[in-house]
Amino acid sequence: MPEPKQVVVLVSGGMDSVTALHWAVEQHQVAAAVSFDYGAKHNSCELPLAAAHAARLGVPHICLPLHFINDHFESALLLKGGAIPRGHYEAESMKQTVVPFRNGIMLAVAAGLAESRGAASLVIAAHAGDHAIYPDCRESFMLAMAAAIREGTYAGIELLRPFIAMDKASIVREGQRLGVPFKNTWSCYVGGSVHCGLCGTCVERREAFIQAGVTDPTIYGSNSPLPAAPTA
Repeated sequence: MPEPKQVVVLVSGGMDSVTALHWAVEQHQVAAAVSFDYGAKHNSCELPLAAAHAARLGVPHICLPLHFINDHFESALLLKGGAIPRGHYEAESMKQTVVPFRNGIMLAVAAGLAESRGAASLVIAAHAGDHAIYPDCRESFMLAMAAAIREGTYAGIELLRPFIAMDKASIVREGQRLGVPFKNTWSCYVGGSVHCGLCGTCVERREAFIQAGVTDPTIYGSNSPLPAAPTA
C-alpha cells in the first residue's frame, strides 16, 4: 500500500466523487473536501449531500462559489440554460450539457487550495467510463492538467485518479466495499425532488447498478426501459 498523503478531494455529491472521498479517507489523510457552486440546475440537490458525507467522515468541507460560470457560460446544465435532454449519455444531444472547461477551472482552483492547505495531492473521480463528448473528462486532458498542476505548484502537487481504469459499475462495487450510502448521492442533471430516471446521468446511474449486480437504492421518477447504448 502506498504511503498516505495529505490530499484534497473534489466532491460534487455524485456517486463517483462520494466514493472517491470514501476511498481517500481509507487510503490517505484528507485535508479537505471541496465542492463548487457554479449555477448548475442540480447544485442545490448535490451540494448538501457533499457536505453531509464530509461531515459524516469527519472531513472539512469547503464550497466555493463560481457564479461567473452561470453568468457568462452557455450550457443546458446551467440554471439559465435550456431543457436537459433525455437519452443515453453519449448521444449527440448530450453535448448540450457540456460546461466549457469546467474540470479545468475546478482543478485549477482546487490546486491552489491544496497548496494553501499543505496537501501533496488532489483526488478526482475521473474514470474509464467518462465521456468522449466531454473534452475535459478525457484522460489526455487529465494528464495535461496533472502536468500543469505539478509544474505550477511549489509542492509539485500530484493529481490522483484512483478510478481511471474503472468503469462506473466498478465504482459502484468499490463504493459497496467502502460502505458508501449511495441513496444519499445525486446524479440527475434535471435537479428535481427525485432523480428523473430519463436524463443521461440517470440512465448511466441505472445502468451502473444493474451491471454491478448491486441493488439500486435510488428513487426515480421514471423506471421506463433503458435506451440502448449508442454504437461506437
